Amino acid sequence: MNPNAKPILVIGGGIAGITAALEAAEVGYRVILVEKEAYLGGRVVRSHQYFPKMCPPTCGFEINTRRIRQNPRVTVYTQATVDEISGAAGNFSVRLKIKPRYITGTHILDESIAEKLTSERLDDFNLDMGKTKALYTPHDMTYPQTQVLDRDALSDEDVYLLKQICPPGAIDLDMTEDEVLVKPGAIILATGWRPYDAAKIDNLGFGRCENVITNVMMERLAAQRGPTGGEIVRPSDGKAPENVAFVQCAGSRDENHLPYCSAVCCMASLKQARYLREKIESAKATIFYIDLRTIGRLEKFYYDMVDDENVAFVKGKVAAINEDSATKNLTLDVEDTIERETMHATFDMVVLATGIVPNSVDEKIPLELKYDEYGYVDGLTNIEGVFAAGCATHPCDVARTTKEATAAALKAIQCIEGD
Repeated sequence: MNPNAKPILVIGGGIAGITAALEAAEVGYRVILVEKEAYLGGRVVRSHQYFPKMCPPTCGFEINTRRIRQNPRVTVYTQATVDEISGAAGNFSVRLKIKPRYITGTHILDESIAEKLTSERLDDFNLDMGKTKALYTPHDMTYPQTQVLDRDALSDEDVYLLKQICPPGAIDLDMTEDEVLVKPGAIILATGWRPYDAAKIDNLGFGRCENVITNVMMERLAAQRGPTGGEIVRPSDGKAPENVAFVQCAGSRDENHLPYCSAVCCMASLKQARYLREKIESAKATIFYIDLRTIGRLEKFYYDMVDDENVAFVKGKVAAINEDSATKNLTLDVEDTIERETMHATFDMVVLATGIVPNSVDEKIPLELKYDEYGYVDGLTNIEGVFAAGCATHPCDVARTTKEATAAALKAIQCIEGD
């Protein structure tokens, strides 16, 4: 360990980025962790539960945030993006742009202040399924534990109100974008993923049929701090669905959309069928699949669901979903490839298992990186001193992500030490 070693820059504050940053910092290296959102945690912290143990992500996240707080070698920048990268392995120069939070952090703002505002914004943490006040805390476990002010959503009346009721110096509505120049010796890309846009799959009805939702939306519906307080309900009428279809490979393994398998969707749908059965005892779930891919120890999770008489499995790709205009119920056209018959089954709600798309498809890192045809980078990358982990490299689950992030941290350490 070289006490004078240059820091490691980790781009992305999801589970891959947090793991890489902590693994490097806890063996003595300085780390700069950069996240574009106002909070750390990425997609994982938006989940309701992990498979196969069905524990909430807040358990592991609370431990990780404590590790970050207690480690002076970790510097965190949120609402930050990488604007420019120059230099080479061992001697990079990176310019960060940091969006204004408009909250100075000098005072703790009571929740009652936000409640007095009339200005609202779409709740992006809950996938726009609800709204928050313009002054908001992204979620209960937010780190850094600082509120955010959406200046664009704030009305003139609320601007005046905040100036009257906030402690002096607590807010700065004239705050501007900041720039920070950092000099890392190595870079780790942990830029994560986003769900495939289900609206592009015309035949499956997302956006056209009110009660067709996606798997990431189902996670937030099941979460206690989600838009419905943890109640699984139909968007059209707020009623609990009694008969729900889970449609696998919604856009995945399809040359017109995502030709590849996203690796985690099968387990996610099995998990979400369990959510349904636990929250609505009488509910029935039907899982339509091409192939069910549950590897190793996850196989037991699958067999537990097979034993549930209220969970059915149909091997067949859903060809079309249509809505009854009066009831908002949904009819699925499916060819059951085992029974060799065409089904026209009706359900109260449908959950589409949309696949994983790397964030790098839309938001390129300012480096001459080589991407594959789907937008993923190789874990070692084509640039010396730059490494990648997790869903920046391929679709993978949390367990595999953390292993790859640890490996990336080790590679970065070897780079800055010259080994």
